[in-house]
Amino acid sequence: MNHSEKKIENNRQGNPPVVKRKRRKRGIITNVILLFLATVLLTGALTYICETYLYDNSVKKGTESRASEIANETKLAVIEYPAHEWLIRFWYTYPGLMDIEYDVEFDSGTETAEKCRIFSERHPDLELKYVTAEQCEALSFEDQQLYAEIVYSWLITRVNQIKQTYHVSFLFCVISDEPFRHQFFLFSGADPGAKRGTEYEDVYPLGNIVEVVESQTEAMRAATQNASYLAYAGSYVDYYARLISFDGHNVLIGLTYDLSALRSAINTQTRAGATLAILNQFALSSVCLLLVLVFIVRPLKKVQNYIRLYKETKNSKIVTAGLASVRLHNEIGDLAKDTSEMIQEIDAHMEEIQSITAEKERISTELSLATRIQSAMLPHTFPPFPNRREFDIYASMDPAKEVGGDFYDFFLIDDDHLGLVIADVSGKGIPAALFMMASKIHVKNHAMSGLSPAKVLEAVNRQFCANNPEEMFVTVWLGILEISTGKLTAANAGHEYPVLKKPGWAFEFVKDRHGLVVGGMEGVRYREYELQLEPGSKLFVYTDGVPEATDRQTQMFGAERLLGALNADLSATPEQLLKNVRSEVNAFVKDAEQFDDLTMLCLEYKGNEKT
Repeated sequence: MNHSEKKIENNRQGNPPVVKRKRRKRGIITNVILLFLATVLLTGALTYICETYLYDNSVKKGTESRASEIANETKLAVIEYPAHEWLIRFWYTYPGLMDIEYDVEFDSGTETAEKCRIFSERHPDLELKYVTAEQCEALSFEDQQLYAEIVYSWLITRVNQIKQTYHVSFLFCVISDEPFRHQFFLFSGADPGAKRGTEYEDVYPLGNIVEVVESQTEAMRAATQNASYLAYAGSYVDYYARLISFDGHNVLIGLTYDLSALRSAINTQTRAGATLAILNQFALSSVCLLLVLVFIVRPLKKVQNYIRLYKETKNSKIVTAGLASVRLHNEIGDLAKDTSEMIQEIDAHMEEIQSITAEKERISTELSLATRIQSAMLPHTFPPFPNRREFDIYASMDPAKEVGGDFYDFFLIDDDHLGLVIADVSGKGIPAALFMMASKIHVKNHAMSGLSPAKVLEAVNRQFCANNPEEMFVTVWLGILEISTGKLTAANAGHEYPVLKKPGWAFEFVKDRHGLVVGGMEGVRYREYELQLEPGSKLFVYTDGVPEATDRQTQMFGAERLLGALNADLSATPEQLLKNVRSEVNAFVKDAEQFDDLTMLCLEYKGNEKT
């Protein structure tokens, strides 16, 4: 029986309907009271834990962390010498031969400084601190001993500094093996004026061998397994860390701490602090509870109610007036003010969105119109001259944005001369499109007046330089074909190289000489050159958007791929050639964004052959 059936059955039997209770949410004040009680109980529990357990654990963790830090710094002091393993072997093998200066002052008057001078004179090609084990092996035994004494004196000075900096009772390095009953001392750090000797609590010299107490054995064994272990012996604690192993021997860094003063201070401070914390907790929590109720809970509830009112009614005037009544000079007052301002901004933003949406629709309409106007400016009917059998021509322009800065053009100057133009305006979008239309008109007008390609470019350059406040420019390739003979006269103003296919040959670049871009500088003169087109020749011109088409790995399509696309089908018509190139570009860039306009034009010269 489902819920509806149960309700009907209850009504039939005269039973009251079953009403599902809505769970009541706890208010902030209830949560604060519960938090207050929990805090008092927790304070008492923590006090008990601190008295019985925590201080021992904190001392252990702190000591272990500190000991690990000191051991690592001591390790670095040893292994900074490339030949450290060789040195440890030597010190371990010949402790009785070592003449060591334990407390070195780094000046020219020490024995160690004199040893450094002697060694450097004998081996000027070796840098003392960076001598390798292989270089040590190549030395004579006398020089090996000399180098071992020098490094030992340097190292013991550094170890002394570490011991004094961290205030440990003992800092040393020993060699010990299973079952860890004895340890051979390599070095021991000392405080200024400390006695070095073999008696108990002396600072042991190199080669001293002592018995290991039972409490240290586990710590040494743990160090050989790269584990941490603190060995307690009364108020002292020992810590070992592994340095290296050689020939089955374990080299360990050891530290000894005296924890008696630290334990006493922690115990006293914990007792006093815990007692004071419990007393203060009752007093402070009661005052805080009252302040929270008056200055936090009630104002927050008021702000919450007005936010809900705005959510339900969207009546910003009533809501902002109500929020203004929350006059508190604190974060809640700022919250009420910020909420009021946010509501006003939301209203203003909604109005702005409506305005922007209308404006974007208008701009979109205008851009669509600009695209159609630009498309109409370019020749787009193919074949453009259906009665002329001497040539076939095809062109295309794909802008990177709604409108582009590239353009092409072709036009009959007279019955025997065909003008060909392809150009690329600097920049993108509307500015480039406007400059493109002006460029196209100027180039065609001057070409139609009978000027040669070079003179046309010079005339257009003069016009642009005379009135070009935005300092825009255009690269242009302009050619005039004498239809009856196939002679093509051309000039290049900073544009890409044209590509030519002669009958029976593949497409090749025509490395013509470039002039400066049009609009770049006044008084520029341009050079012309001639190409003889034979029946069956094909000329391909394009803008830099083709070779510079880029994939997601920022690799460019390039000139070689362009030639490959053109030569894939040498018998293709101009229209098919352009489609082949565009297909190869699309396959290369895949889903990468198009950053530049892609414009291409292809002319096939047929001469007077009948089709």
